Amino acid sequence: MTDERPPVEPVLQTELGALYAGDCVPLMRALPAGSVDLFFADPPFNLGKDYGVAAPDNHTEDRYLKWCFEWLSEGVRLLKPGGSMFVYNLPKWSIPIGEFLRTRLTFRHWITVEIKFGLPITGRLYPSHYGLLYFVKGKRPNRFDPPRLAMPTCRHCGGEIPDYGGYKDKMNPKGLNLSDVWSDIAPVRHSRFKNREANELSLKLMDRVLDIGSAPGDIVLDPFGGAGTTYVAAELKHRRWIGMELSTADAIVDRFADLSQDRANLRRYRSGINTLFTPEALALRARSGMGRNNHRYNIEGAAPDARLNGEVHQLSLDTTETVESIEGGLTKSPAVGSLPDERH
Repeated sequence: MTDERPPVEPVLQTELGALYAGDCVPLMRALPAGSVDLFFADPPFNLGKDYGVAAPDNHTEDRYLKWCFEWLSEGVRLLKPGGSMFVYNLPKWSIPIGEFLRTRLTFRHWITVEIKFGLPITGRLYPSHYGLLYFVKGKRPNRFDPPRLAMPTCRHCGGEIPDYGGYKDKMNPKGLNLSDVWSDIAPVRHSRFKNREANELSLKLMDRVLDIGSAPGDIVLDPFGGAGTTYVAAELKHRRWIGMELSTADAIVDRFADLSQDRANLRRYRSGINTLFTPEALALRARSGMGRNNHRYNIEGAAPDARLNGEVHQLSLDTTETVESIEGGLTKSPAVGSLPDERH
């Protein structure tokens, strides 16, 4: 549970966080300055969507921006020195929001999050990304620990999709550097993963944001609860959190009643970070009889059940080693020695 709380009773409370019903601006004003490590916001985009009568989404442009600047000002005030702010919005709104924050915080990145809808649109270019603005309070962030990503591979044979030529032995065994273009965040569409009718954030997105800008025990604040994805990610990753929702919080409360599906999804996402190949790709490569290969890899940092027998290994796929099973974690024969020093 967080030490700093608004002076109202939460509608949901755990050992790590609390969710409050109401307008985020007065709720944030009740919190002390410099009390938050990471501020994340995914506000309504002013597209006329139905979030309930308490949360209209059809303002004039001037009114919408004025409202954005109100909660952004509170977010800036609440950040600790070195704290991180992430704001997720359409490029149209990210431009004035970025300019507003530029005079108050230090710009780090405009992250492009690719959209994969493909709807027919006439008269203009198809909009294919959201903007995720990343600012810090002060010159440097207190936390900056971006995950490394597994190499893109063929879903049939596990072969590398990019051609790294003669540089395969130079690849970092913990994976590829994270860039500011994220094309691997799928929208939450399937009813199996959705927790409400309206749009909701991807748990994979929030896992990555919290990795970049926070550590276990840090305080995360999201003033727009929505489906509660930020709070779920914070809870599962052992961050303390403060949540707010103006319209109904029922979907969030219901979601927290059983986090088993979210926990399984997070484990699946994390099997693809801080490793050069996912367990699934390794199994495919072994079955496909990949030839000489100079890659080195490990799966350190992946979920425990995605490790090779719970250990970190080096695997040279030009040997006769085979992956025997991916059920409950990969197994490998014969055992291989320790991982060599990391290369960049």
